Amino acid sequence: MNKAQTCVKSFAEVGQHIWERCDTAEALLRRGCPSDRLEDPRGSAVLLKNRKITFHPKEQRHRAHHRQVTQLQPQSVLLHLRPGEPQTFELKFKRVEDYPIDLYYLMDLSFSMEDDLPNVKKLGTDLMEEMRNITSDFRMGFGAFVDKTVMPYISTAEDLLHNPCKRAEPWPCAPPFTYHHVLSLTANGSLFTELVGGQRISGNLDSPEGGLDALMQATVCEIGWRNVTRLLVFSTDAGLHFAGDGKLGGIVLPNDGKCHLHDNVYSRGNSQALTSEVVMENSKLPPGFHISYVSHCKDHKLRDGEQGRRCSDISIGDEVCDCGARSVSHRPSRVIIKPQGYSEEVEVLLSPICGCSCQKDKVPHSPSCSHGNGTLECGACRCKEGRVGTFCECNQVESGEAVDSYLCHRDNASEQCSGHGQCVCGKCVCDKSSKKPNQAYYGQYCECSDFNCDQYQGLQCGGQGRCVCGVCECLPGFSGRACECPLSVESCLSHDGQVCAGRGVCHCGTCICQDPRYQGPTCDLCPSCPSVCTVHRECILCRAFSQSLNPKECETRCAHLNLTVVGQAALLALVPPSAGLHRCMELDTEGCRVHFLLRAGQKEGSVHIHVALERECPSGPNVVLITAVASASVVVLGVAFLLLWKLLTSIHDRREFARFQRELEKRRDNPIYRSAITTTVNPKYKEQ
Repeated sequence: MNKAQTCVKSFAEVGQHIWERCDTAEALLRRGCPSDRLEDPRGSAVLLKNRKITFHPKEQRHRAHHRQVTQLQPQSVLLHLRPGEPQTFELKFKRVEDYPIDLYYLMDLSFSMEDDLPNVKKLGTDLMEEMRNITSDFRMGFGAFVDKTVMPYISTAEDLLHNPCKRAEPWPCAPPFTYHHVLSLTANGSLFTELVGGQRISGNLDSPEGGLDALMQATVCEIGWRNVTRLLVFSTDAGLHFAGDGKLGGIVLPNDGKCHLHDNVYSRGNSQALTSEVVMENSKLPPGFHISYVSHCKDHKLRDGEQGRRCSDISIGDEVCDCGARSVSHRPSRVIIKPQGYSEEVEVLLSPICGCSCQKDKVPHSPSCSHGNGTLECGACRCKEGRVGTFCECNQVESGEAVDSYLCHRDNASEQCSGHGQCVCGKCVCDKSSKKPNQAYYGQYCECSDFNCDQYQGLQCGGQGRCVCGVCECLPGFSGRACECPLSVESCLSHDGQVCAGRGVCHCGTCICQDPRYQGPTCDLCPSCPSVCTVHRECILCRAFSQSLNPKECETRCAHLNLTVVGQAALLALVPPSAGLHRCMELDTEGCRVHFLLRAGQKEGSVHIHVALERECPSGPNVVLITAVASASVVVLGVAFLLLWKLLTSIHDRREFARFQRELEKRRDNPIYRSAITTTVNPKYKEQ
């Protein structure tokens, strides 16, 4: 990317801005600036403190204090930054063998931990023994926590405040507490084992514990932390109280982040609410600055973006390199970069380059600045108070008079300097574009710009020209206000090579069809026109099959056809496709399909046709089949009608017989039809 440079030698004319001497080196040389007068300040990175990473800390510890052990290189960097130009420096981190470690063991002593307490005690002892195998300079501390000592977190009954478990065997529970610092960081392993083994369980009411309060105090309080690797082991079996939980106990003040230990016990609990990955972090950047990381991890893969901050699976002796790039604003600042979880840090001092070295050679009261009315600085005049102009040639009061102002109007209806500049000493000093600072207005009245031309397809001058004073200067082969018109007719050529198929004119690369029946990009589409096959159908039928036209008409109308007859239609399918070849199928007067190939001849109006004598005619009707089907249909219909008649007749007879039986039953109940003879039987007759 070309950087803007400054020409120390002034070549500006009256009425020009001072910034017009700032451009790329190529442009300044083209405008007449000597190459030895180009001012191009560059940024740099200076290592102020660059102690090398320690490789043999055990040997060094015999000669010097452990603070000389270095894991991060460099320690202090000064960056001279030019706006828009990034600076890069390499940062190395290596986890040194036998590096001092401070570890604080924070244990949950609520009642739910009772069954785990023996294992937790053993864990602390085992942890200390294991850490001694990693480093010889190891110290360990111990603390415990339960919960806030107010309702509803614990019971405030008098007896439960002394023994929240309500038991005496095998031992009573310890009174509840928020956080108790038991042992400061020490190398005395036996004391640590003794104190951890003597801890007793306490109790609370709710499930979450006050672990966050304990974490805060263990972090900020002076419990023996050194400026070395700091680790905190947190042991619990429950969740934690979060922000806002304290309101249940009337605790509304936020935690102030300060130490509140009295006699090693947290006193504000009722009033306030190790890794194998290296992650680089930095302090807050001021506005205008940007930092990025590129990591070289042990797998030899480059990582950038957010992943550039971290390297995983790092063991002792592995080295990590980070490259940081920054851009600058206009004020000095200080940034701290450090590996997350480590005390070592890199101080980065940011020194912006806001001036040029040529400023030290300034000439006060220079004759070049209108007889001493300004200071010549880096090839430009810095005018005295009350003087204006490129060379301080005008009085500020006089230059604002109406006479000078009138000289900056193109006509009586125009704005001063066309609204794009200021009138200084009767001449227009043009402004830069507010939207595109790298573009400016120019001209006697600032009436010109190279960024306000017509656009085509979203591009100024259609991308086929350049904008000069608001007018497009098109490249060869293009025309139009936005260079949207190609002069070539290539896009208007039809498949036969004619411009717009001979039916229109080509304008701006587009066909304007003169025949209203035709349309399409090259005027070769006619939805309402018959096809070329249909046009020649009658001539082919009369020439090959003596159909359609009478012999006289056929001879008169179809003489232009060059007809070739082939036997079978399958032979036509063997002809390969080519430009101008049409495969046709038309019906003759007998309804048969006729296949032929059609191609336009070289002479105008001539046509070459290959027609197949084999036609595809539909077969005649099958009389026997039709007769059989008709006869069968009559028989079937007759039988069906007979069956239907028989069914209806049976239904009618059944109904009449049923009606007859009903009438017969009625007659039996009528007294008129009863017999006049009555027969009486004597029951005693048979007994005698």
